[in-house]
Amino acid sequence: MSTSTPEESRASDDVCTPDALLHSAPPRDVTPEDMVMAAGRDVTPKNLDWARRKLESEGPAAIEKLLP
Repeated sequence: MSTSTPEESRASDDVCTPDALLHSAPPRDVTPEDMVMAAGRDVTPKNLDWARRKLESEGPAAIEKLLP
């Protein structure tokens, strides 16, 4: 059984990983399908129309409002 503390086991050069390196998906435009799925809705014509209108009025940042 080890008696070391977490601080002792960390390397002295231990730093946080920059946020940009944590994302695996390449940057791309947000699609209406992305909006619908992020909202937890079924991909239907009605929901796609809602997402298109939301993207037109708020831009790609609209999806950020849906994410926790």
